[in-house]
Amino acid sequence: MKITARELNRATLDRQLLLRREPLDAAEGVRRVLALQAQQPASPYVALWNRLAGFDPAELDAAFTEGVVVKATLMRITLHAVHAEDYRVLREAMQQTLHASRLGFRFAAAGLTPNDAFRLVPELLEFAERARTVKELDAWLEARVGAGKKAGALWGLRGYAPLLHAPAGGPWSFGARTSYVAAASLPAATGREHVPEAMRHLVLRYLKAFGPASVADVAQFAMVRRGPVREALRALDGVVEQLEGPDGTVVFDTVGAGRPAAEVPSPPRLMAMWDSVLLAYADRSRVIPEEYRREVIRINGDVLPTVLVDGYVAGVWRPVDGGVEVTAFRDLSPAAWEGLAEEARSLSILLTDRDPLAYSRYRHWWTKLSGSQVRVLAPR
Repeated sequence: MKITARELNRATLDRQLLLRREPLDAAEGVRRVLALQAQQPASPYVALWNRLAGFDPAELDAAFTEGVVVKATLMRITLHAVHAEDYRVLREAMQQTLHASRLGFRFAAAGLTPNDAFRLVPELLEFAERARTVKELDAWLEARVGAGKKAGALWGLRGYAPLLHAPAGGPWSFGARTSYVAAASLPAATGREHVPEAMRHLVLRYLKAFGPASVADVAQFAMVRRGPVREALRALDGVVEQLEGPDGTVVFDTVGAGRPAAEVPSPPRLMAMWDSVLLAYADRSRVIPEEYRREVIRINGDVLPTVLVDGYVAGVWRPVDGGVEVTAFRDLSPAAWEGLAEEARSLSILLTDRDPLAYSRYRHWWTKLSGSQVRVLAPR
């Protein structure tokens, strides 16, 4: 069976709750979409506002505080918010990647070895049974590895050890000063261990949240090797089926999964910075037209808050005094502008109650954009 590019787009939007807002609570919303990019504290909130009917940000505050949703270094070695019930197995699936990325060259440059990490991690987790600030972790490590090695040790262990970011209050639950706490559900995997069952879980959950997708897509989403992904897909034979993608590439999906027709309408959306939809595929043209990719994904890796029109990136947005400024990369229809204005009115309520100028530290990128239309969409 062949699937078109537009059908892939609609499948993604449907599974990511972007064709219609769903009546789910915050924790269930996170579970449904698998993971929310969270290196910018506002982004999980904006992401759920886009996806859930009647989204109440206090629900996400409570989910973080109660540990139902956790924030940690996971896929692509970046911060994600995931449901606590998914954390352990996702962390185990990432074990080899985290070992290689956090206990490799930079760790060795500090005069440390992976064995030093294996020795330190159990003690570190005991120390972090309650939330610890970076300053406290720094002092703890200095007492064990010395002043000359503590910076490298802290850099490596913050990502490698199963530590969660502890909610610290503020408008988006997490502020600039990070505190860490040991995960309640610790992974069994250690060292470079590959956990096939965990990889199968990651692949299956990914397909349910982002499929259909290729081996390269899964590997890109998690930053894992393609070999274990292929192995997991073989083990899921009978649960997963193969389709032919628009360019002839084999894509995989769960058997019996619903896939909307290409002509299903997609409402406009004002997406969060680093939204997972933009980063979950090796082929990002599923959502980002190639001619706009460099506008959206900046040279240093910043991924700007985007505008979706008919399911595809058509511009970027930012909060400004008086409303939401939209920079469109192409001329938009009056109907598209009206739809975006309605979204901007709703988003302005969320931001005004929390942080009216969220993402303002990234405003320098707007001087480098080449948009064709710029409008400030003000709340009524």
